[in-house]
Amino acid sequence: MTSTTRETPTIAELVDAAVDRPLPLRITAYDGSKTGPDSAPRALHIANHRAVSYIATAPGDLGMARAYTTGDLVVEGVHPGDPYDALVDLEELHFRRPDPKLVLDLARVLGLRGLTPPPPPPQEALPRWRRVTEGLRHSFKRDSEAIHHHYDVSNRFYELVLGPSMAYTCAVFPQRDAHLDEAQENKYRLVFDKLGLTASDTLLDIGCGWGGMVRYAARQGVRATGVTLSQEQAEWAQAAIEREGLSDLASVRFDDYRNVTETGFDAISSIGITEHIGVRNYPAYFQWMLDHVKEGGKVLNHCITRPDNRPRSTGAFIDRYIFPDGELTGSGRIITTMQDTGFEVLHEENLREHYALTLTGWNANLVENWDACVAEVGEATAKVWGLYLAGSRRGFERNVVQLHQVLALRLDESRLPQVPLRPWWKS
Repeated sequence: MTSTTRETPTIAELVDAAVDRPLPLRITAYDGSKTGPDSAPRALHIANHRAVSYIATAPGDLGMARAYTTGDLVVEGVHPGDPYDALVDLEELHFRRPDPKLVLDLARVLGLRGLTPPPPPPQEALPRWRRVTEGLRHSFKRDSEAIHHHYDVSNRFYELVLGPSMAYTCAVFPQRDAHLDEAQENKYRLVFDKLGLTASDTLLDIGCGWGGMVRYAARQGVRATGVTLSQEQAEWAQAAIEREGLSDLASVRFDDYRNVTETGFDAISSIGITEHIGVRNYPAYFQWMLDHVKEGGKVLNHCITRPDNRPRSTGAFIDRYIFPDGELTGSGRIITTMQDTGFEVLHEENLREHYALTLTGWNANLVENWDACVAEVGEATAKVWGLYLAGSRRGFERNVVQLHQVLALRLDESRLPQVPLRPWWKS
């Protein structure tokens, strides 16, 4: 009686066994095997054993992001500053439910050690359940740590990616071929006009970033205050205020908005901060706004949303690499909470196509300044950003996420109408 020893499968054979449909791109591996169409313009190269371990022990975007960040998974045919086309290809990649044979084959290739998740790259934040040492979710300390993880990468890096505007929120394009800097200036103009601000009014900008809205308002004669939990942002913004000769009207503080003691602002803008607040904290957040804006004053909330109103945390890649503790829900939930708080909602609009265009511009800046970006933050971090920006662009294009601006008013005791009959701003 004879017995046969089953041969260890190649990496390409494992891929073919795991994939349910024809491969949309070519895949090559360190063992010399390959699969997928030779004519495909793009390819994934599985460079080593660790890449397989990353993908097998963290299926989905997290495992692939780990392997890509470390250089164990190489994307051929795209620039690392803009892997958009490869991400579109990967949308057609569908996996079968693993069967016992595939699991056994994978174990034979990896061995027992390979079935243990390799250490993640240093760019990755701790999982949510291990962040308890930083405090409860959305506590002052934990929010500060989350903001530090993303926004204190390097001011120079942000200058290279965002461009002269240093605006890290959705721009508003007057036409599709407008330059990114023009569109960012147009965004600030739109927010300013919606809030109905005039010279000598007071504005509080919550989560002000590098002070773009604050400086725009000050240039129009408004007394503007910004707060940010990023010390690097605050230092850059305050230096820009002094450089532009706006110190008599504008200031940016390194602080939590909850520590602002002034009240009676003519207007409050919240541009790209609600994503970090937490849906359960919306009532307290909008109540804080109501308490700090004057009667007859307006607030504008500008944030990324879901196309539905179910609160959900961000995906594993975004949570570990980009926005720890980020949470999104739909514009309906935001509007409902603002109304329940006591605001009269005057207007809302969805700008998701504008965000796709904005992200395209940031990817283009990253590609153009790639060598300088790598020199500033390292190749792995620069690759994470290319992946994040391109993936987010695709999300906005496909209505996975949206961007809504909501304009609201704090009524005075009379409850009578206090605004013109029709919108008073140019779209």
